[in-house]
Amino acid sequence: MKTAGLIALSAISLGMAATVTAEDALHRQHEAHQHGVVEWHIAQDGDVLLVEITAPGADVVGFEHAPENNEQANLIHQAEEKLAAVAGLFSINASADCNLIEHKIAQTLMEEHDAHEGHDHSAHGHDDHHDDHDSHDKHIDEHDDHNDHTGHDHHDDHGQEGSHGEFSAQYTFNCNNPAEIKTVTTNWFDTFSTTEKITVQALTDKGVVAGDLSPAARSFTF
Repeated sequence: MKTAGLIALSAISLGMAATVTAEDALHRQHEAHQHGVVEWHIAQDGDVLLVEITAPGADVVGFEHAPENNEQANLIHQAEEKLAAVAGLFSINASADCNLIEHKIAQTLMEEHDAHEGHDHSAHGHDDHHDDHDSHDKHIDEHDDHNDHTGHDHHDDHGQEGSHGEFSAQYTFNCNNPAEIKTVTTNWFDTFSTTEKITVQALTDKGVVAGDLSPAARSFTF
């Protein structure tokens, strides 16, 4: 998955990863590209609780390609702000007394946009370099004409069709009563209404547990 290199799993989540079989990993990877399916990984180590979320761009902003205009870029920034506001996404049962101490938000859509812009800049630089060389003018004109037609359009279409932009969020909590960690209740479906299901994998001091959340079933019990 693209987001695997963007947010490194902390040491407390490595134990959870070790409990997952290769078949399960492939299954989750397949689901990650399904619109409407979001992944949660939860891991506990003593009084520290880590929650990691991976969501398709389509669920969060309605598209998975690089932003094509300012409106789409603004949607991405607004989504990052929503993901940073953990109270609007989920809550841990109050008796555990868990307090957010750190969060990290990442997405791959703007990275695709930045890479594309960088490529365009290089192309223009190439043209400028040859402006004073008459022997290359014809070649440049032909190259530009080619880019202005179907080949260039095909490249753009292919890039959008092949894009699977994602959002990732990592939240680290310190829990004063870790033995009381019992449930996580989500408001995700209110904030991102196109999500149909959240798959949850959790490793706590109580053991390993997995399950699904939906608009009709919003609480996960450890």
